[in-house]
Amino acid sequence: MNRRKKHIPGGVNSPVRAFGSVGGTPCFFTKGEGAYVWDADGKKYIDYVGSWGPLILGHAHPKVIDAVIDTAKNGMSFGAPTEAEVTIADVLCEMLPSLEQVRLVSSGTEATMSAIRLARGFTGRDKLIKFEGCYHGHADSLLVKAGSGLLTFGNPSSAGVPAAVAADTIVLPYNDVAALEALFAEQGSEIAAIIVEPIAGNMNMVQPSAQFVAAMRNLTTQHGAVLIYDDEVMTGFRVGLQCTQGLHGITPDLTCLGKVVGGGMPLAAFGGRADIMGYLAPLGPVYQAGTLSGNPVAVAAGLATLAEIRQDGFFAKLSAQTAKLVAGLNELGKDHGLCAQSVGGMFGVYFAEVVPTSFADVMASDRTRFNAFFHAMLDQGVYLAPSAFEAGFVSAAHSDADIDATLAAAKIALSRC
Repeated sequence: MNRRKKHIPGGVNSPVRAFGSVGGTPCFFTKGEGAYVWDADGKKYIDYVGSWGPLILGHAHPKVIDAVIDTAKNGMSFGAPTEAEVTIADVLCEMLPSLEQVRLVSSGTEATMSAIRLARGFTGRDKLIKFEGCYHGHADSLLVKAGSGLLTFGNPSSAGVPAAVAADTIVLPYNDVAALEALFAEQGSEIAAIIVEPIAGNMNMVQPSAQFVAAMRNLTTQHGAVLIYDDEVMTGFRVGLQCTQGLHGITPDLTCLGKVVGGGMPLAAFGGRADIMGYLAPLGPVYQAGTLSGNPVAVAAGLATLAEIRQDGFFAKLSAQTAKLVAGLNELGKDHGLCAQSVGGMFGVYFAEVVPTSFADVMASDRTRFNAFFHAMLDQGVYLAPSAFEAGFVSAAHSDADIDATLAAAKIALSRC
């Protein structure tokens, strides 16, 4: 305990890992294989975090590991173009029709901050709309009523962000069509972009209404603003082959991608309409760069993962397995104030009477009971996200036996909290 905190602030390199919300000592993992992880004491867990989403195939998938090893043998990084970068760009644009051009980066924060800069450069406007509880990385202008770790610590903003930087970020309630329409009626000519988690995953899982989705697309089109689908955060290639935009039947102007795209390695991307992407340097005036962008080892992991999820029936099976878990949790939770929902391989668990549809609903859930449930599940070898504000993930490696074992653990856990 003391050693990890001596040279690392809080003993962790990302805040939600600290167990600050749920209490207790964070797990230190030494191994992952398939649907399982092992901690430093050798205890085995069924894992529903999956490195926060990217491990859709499970831990240490043989084809991904082989791709990484084979590529690393030829060099870890060049800071120069490689053929694999072109290949993965081709694959991404083929999978998502909204992508006419794409640029690779190394993290989700890079993808979102770059997409926003691009939208502002393209429109010549400054104002950005985001929604309560949605997290889009830790760039200064986005840490306003954000989700993920900021909710975990009960702090919807961040120190160190100048008021002037955040002044052009307008925060609206998620799923509130009336508020969105009113803002565009008043300031539509000043708005550069909307950025949205098309299925929120950082205030736990919250789905948008059809009316909300349509309003975002219609209003941005009408007023010349850019609609940015931040599929990077958790839904990118997690809920279907065309991400959330395929489920919604919506064509965003820009899309941010990550998580599954890197297969567990640091890789993300943003892309969209060619006329907007043409504003990027070296073609246009909007600067964006990164020495490790398109890192060959990360690209290899991504290509191997994307090849697997494109197999016939992959998402049908993944969705069915996740739905099986959620159905079991809902049945067990009837008398315990617990409910759950899922889309694709993503799910949410809430101590609430009904599934939340907004930030306010999530904040009204019983987080004290979630914390007790989390620890009871952990004791029985089931690893859930250590926060009531995070979604969960099922991988292709989760078997029927894993789902049954998880539900058996949940039955015991609910009797204790």
